[in-house]
This record gives sequence, C-alpha cells and structure tokens, in this order.
Amino acid sequence: MSRAFRFSTELIGGIVVGGCIGWALDKGLGNEKPWLFILFFLMGATAGLLNIVRLAAKEKTPPAPSVGDDEDGR
Repeated sequence: MSRAFRFSTELIGGIVVGGCIGWALDKGLGNEKPWLFILFFLMGATAGLLNIVRLAAKEKTPPAPSVGDDEDGR
C-alpha cells in the first residue's frame, strides 16, 4: 500500500507543480490564453510518469538465486 501511495504522490505532485508553474507564468506575463499552463501541466504529468517508471524499475525484485545440488560435494 505504501508503494501505491508513493506512486500516486509522484504523479499528482508532478501535475500540481507543473500546473502551478504554468499558471504563475501565464498570470505574470499577462497571457490571455493559458498556453503556458497547458504546456507545463503536460510536462508535469510526463515528469510524474517518468518518476513512476523509475521507481517501479528500481523496486523490481531480482529473481531468486538457484540453489545448487548437494551431489557436488560427494
């Protein structure tokens, strides 16, 4: 359950941060259309998905090592 919470936090965090940056830039530059908001929202979503993929690859458990037979030590 903690892994799912971490994954969802990564995705939501990327989307929120990207959206806030884009919104702030649009307001600060006086843009009437939210082009920067849309751009940074998509970039945040992409960053969140990449973080999830990296976490999933890092937490992937390797296969169990094979156990040798006892016949080798006669």
